[in-house]
Amino acid sequence: MTGMVIIACVLIYISPFATGCLAESGPLAKIIVEARLYKRVDTPVCISLADVTDKSICLREVRSDSREAVPSQIEAADCPKLWWILSGETEPGAKRVYELVKEPCGQAMVMEVSKNDKYLEIMQGDTRVLRYNHAVVPAPNGHSSLYNRGGFIHPLWSPSGVVLTNIHPEDHIHHMGIWMPWTHTEFEGKPVDFWNLDDGQGTVRFVKFLSTSSGPVYGGFEAEQEHVALNTAEGEKVVLREIWDVRVYNVGGPEKGYWLWDFVSRQTCVADSPLKQKEYRYGGLGYRGPAQWDEENSVYLTSEGKNRKNGHATRARWCDMAGRINSKWQGVTVMSHPKNFRHPEPMRIWPEGQVFFNFAPGLAGDWVMEPGKEGVFRYRFYVHEGKLDADKIEGFWRDYAEPPEVKMEVFK
Repeated sequence: MTGMVIIACVLIYISPFATGCLAESGPLAKIIVEARLYKRVDTPVCISLADVTDKSICLREVRSDSREAVPSQIEAADCPKLWWILSGETEPGAKRVYELVKEPCGQAMVMEVSKNDKYLEIMQGDTRVLRYNHAVVPAPNGHSSLYNRGGFIHPLWSPSGVVLTNIHPEDHIHHMGIWMPWTHTEFEGKPVDFWNLDDGQGTVRFVKFLSTSSGPVYGGFEAEQEHVALNTAEGEKVVLREIWDVRVYNVGGPEKGYWLWDFVSRQTCVADSPLKQKEYRYGGLGYRGPAQWDEENSVYLTSEGKNRKNGHATRARWCDMAGRINSKWQGVTVMSHPKNFRHPEPMRIWPEGQVFFNFAPGLAGDWVMEPGKEGVFRYRFYVHEGKLDADKIEGFWRDYAEPPEVKMEVFK
């Protein structure tokens, strides 16, 4: 019987499973990966395990003269998925063959997740990639406690250890590294701003972790957050329940000079009334660059060739922000998934000054988040050393938007 074809994978709940086969066994299934139209380089791939009843398995790549163990990891969900890296270069049109074998396997957890009572960090070996702050971080001295905020990513480190985010900058105290509040909204007849916190209309709060995962293929977490209207007729009221799903893949690293990680936000209106999103120039996934980047030593480039001066309010599949710190260049690319609302998405780009970026669907007009309905916002981050390489970014975006085709034949 043939299993389903997986073109893209939904990130739901993460659980580690490592492989590294030590003994021979007859295969349970054969997996064929087709590169299709594009060259692939160290590409994360996955396949549904719905038709594989035994999950005590090992993945091997079938070569002309050998079978080589491949690190893999199971994502436990209602429909479990097996993840691995299509390692090295795979040319357009090429196929690679794997098999699943019933074997107990074990391998070091290369991608590590650790947390304490203030924050969670994801690391590749001993090198930190990013920090998620689940505890409330107080505002700087002299500023309103309304600016106190948790539920955001900062620092985001480059592979060489340079911090590429900023929080509570003097020009916009409410900016929090990488975060995702909405701005110009209306709830139960009143304006609610979850972004500009000084008006005291709304905020976003961390609730709890749903899962964490360390493993040979990725490290990640799921965190529940709530978007709260502070001044309704009944007092505070939770409007949106949000799940962040973040995973960092075991690719790149300090030697290759990049990180690759995925961010998914699932938002459900849990109130009885809708949240009305009003047309506005920003709101949604935001990125605030490091304090050292300014108009003289940083650049923007979008997938459509726009820059700092002409990029605002245009649409793009991705946007790269890069700058120089201590004479060395680093950058952060944010990629939008084709399934996202209003993709290619409109963007808020600052035409001058420091670096701020926002994929802002509200730039394209009003919209409504209805009670009980889920909205899913998917993004991939490419964090790199050196100046922009647009061809490389385009390759990463193709891997994200048009991944290799993965097929499985299960032997019964």
